[in-house]
Amino acid sequence: MNVPTEKLVAGAVALGVAALVVGALTLLQRPTLLPSARAAEIPAPIEAPGAQAPARSHSETVVFAGGCFWGVQGVFEHVKGVQRAVSGYTGGAAATAHYDIVSTGETGHAESVQVTYDPAQVRYSQLLQVFFSVVHDPTQLNYQGPDHGTQYRSAVYTTTNAQLQATKAYIAQLTKAKAFPTPIVTQVAMAKPFYAAEGYHQDYMTLNPQEPYIRYYDAPKLEALKAAYPALYRAKPVLVAQR
Repeated sequence: MNVPTEKLVAGAVALGVAALVVGALTLLQRPTLLPSARAAEIPAPIEAPGAQAPARSHSETVVFAGGCFWGVQGVFEHVKGVQRAVSGYTGGAAATAHYDIVSTGETGHAESVQVTYDPAQVRYSQLLQVFFSVVHDPTQLNYQGPDHGTQYRSAVYTTTNAQLQATKAYIAQLTKAKAFPTPIVTQVAMAKPFYAAEGYHQDYMTLNPQEPYIRYYDAPKLEALKAAYPALYRAKPVLVAQR
């Protein structure tokens, strides 16, 4: 398995630094804003009066990009109503949709996750709220945490005009409410071809819970989902390997 070395190093370093930081913060008694606390501060999308979930089940798809796809996929696999969440690449050509090439930051691709969901079970607005409050920080331009480059950009690639307009409206709502201390930099556009990532990237968060990178950067996101949106959280993830 070709696990990215830079992420293993980043995770190990992060755990060591975290231990020092936690000790210092304890001494100074300075509160920290945990992901679950941040999620609780992000307002839900304002929906049209009388908006209801469809009576019949069907599938819709959207592509979210928010840094390393391990954590993005890992969170959405635990959201009720999500039928499938696949890590992959979008924005570039098929020939360059390979991790080693995408990692150069010169392909136009973004590490992303294609989320297939049933609107009768989970509304698109709920997926948006999870994405903007739990999955990533939408104010970080071309990076998330330790991962830097355009391949780690914040973006929502929609497959319907309704999704497109809802996403733009939610960003405008968050901006007006000053939900974040700095401007939101999330790109919004209609989806381009999506290419599934290599097999070893799929379900990575679930299959490697003890890896330092996962423990420090991604596990807190899952805990935030469970704490902030208990009605949306499901303990058993829907895995790519199961389908």
